[in-house]
Amino acid sequence: MADDLFSAAAEQRLEQRSPLAARLRPRRLDEVVGQEHLVAPGKPLRALIEADRLSSVIFWGPPGTGKTTISELIAHSTSKAFEKLSAVSASVKDVREVIAKAQQRLGERGQGTILFLDEVHRFNKSQQDALLPSVESGLIVLIGATTENPYFEVNPPLLSRSTLFRLESLGRDAIVELCRRGLSAEGATATEEAIHHLVDRAGGDGRHALTSLEVAVALAEDRSKPAAVTIDDAEAALGAKALRYGRDEHYDVISAFIKSIRGSDPDAGLYWLARMLEAGEDARFIARRLVILASEDIGMADPMSLLIADASARAIEFVGLPEAQLNLSQAVIHLATAPKSNRATTGIGNARRAAAESPGEGAVPPALRDGHYQGASALGHGVGYRYPHDDPSGWVEQQYLPDELVGERFYEPTSHGFEAEIAERQKARRETTDPPRPVDPE
Repeated sequence: MADDLFSAAAEQRLEQRSPLAARLRPRRLDEVVGQEHLVAPGKPLRALIEADRLSSVIFWGPPGTGKTTISELIAHSTSKAFEKLSAVSASVKDVREVIAKAQQRLGERGQGTILFLDEVHRFNKSQQDALLPSVESGLIVLIGATTENPYFEVNPPLLSRSTLFRLESLGRDAIVELCRRGLSAEGATATEEAIHHLVDRAGGDGRHALTSLEVAVALAEDRSKPAAVTIDDAEAALGAKALRYGRDEHYDVISAFIKSIRGSDPDAGLYWLARMLEAGEDARFIARRLVILASEDIGMADPMSLLIADASARAIEFVGLPEAQLNLSQAVIHLATAPKSNRATTGIGNARRAAAESPGEGAVPPALRDGHYQGASALGHGVGYRYPHDDPSGWVEQQYLPDELVGERFYEPTSHGFEAEIAERQKARRETTDPPRPVDPE
């Protein structure tokens, strides 16, 4: 009895000392935030978990979105045995031991086994292949968690035997809810300004938000108890300043930033970039806007602009601030001085309007239909298709639009930058394909 009491007290103390994110791990599906498309009542994943009929799955999503949390909930709700491995440290030997236990368990008491494999993308091909026969036979139900695109990182045979569930980055409301739960668990309070700064810097990562909150609470406790977290505590916990302008000015500054680059003024673009960085604006937010602008306002006038904007966004993740300010600066200068065209924007807008105005219409011309199956030619599918690469010029005259849209122009290139070359090519081809316009008798 005394041993039991001692164990309970020790467990309670250990629980209190464990990370806040671990202490707040949901115990029911209803407590999971931000993944309602998977675990809300009536959704497929929830139905499978509650019925204990889950087959092998891959959870794919950014860090801190709930992959491990949902897997732990499955462990608590299933009648199967639950084994857990990390692909970072596990070997083929560890996998074979799990398989051997699963065989013994199934033979002795008819109990199945679920294997949760964290960071499944870290397993190489031979390690993944070691799992395949057991997954294929149903001896093991695999739950793989990965932050990387499984179509690139998971062996196709293993992926084809698993259902893929995509977890999304947590939205602001979800992370605010997590922070409020964390404050309640810590017996602390926080200003709205401090909470919003923690949320803004979380980047959709719930675990990061809770870890930062835990540090902020510890800093606040140094002053007084119960802890009252201020913006200074949040800034210190994150190592980043909060925005020093209001929400309205936030939108005004980013608007000035975009319009300066659109207006080809690199000096103004750099100034507004500096204002945002000094204010503590999220560099990833700035980079996202540059990637959008590269297609929205420059497009094919300078195709390199999209690559440079995307490279600056990647540099923020790979290099980080303050060094990544150099990559942002280069992107701003390139985009501001590049020739401008909004025709990629207007082109897709025109095409979507045409598609929306004629739903169900726009039949695919017979020559363009799939002809790679038996009987297709008898239906006329693919018959008459002319392969452009067979022509020395790499282009042949051919109808690609539905009959009712022949002659429509969704994309009209400008005479700016590289787009001028596109305009010349398009003009030459249209002179070959367009019917002659009627001559005005006057």
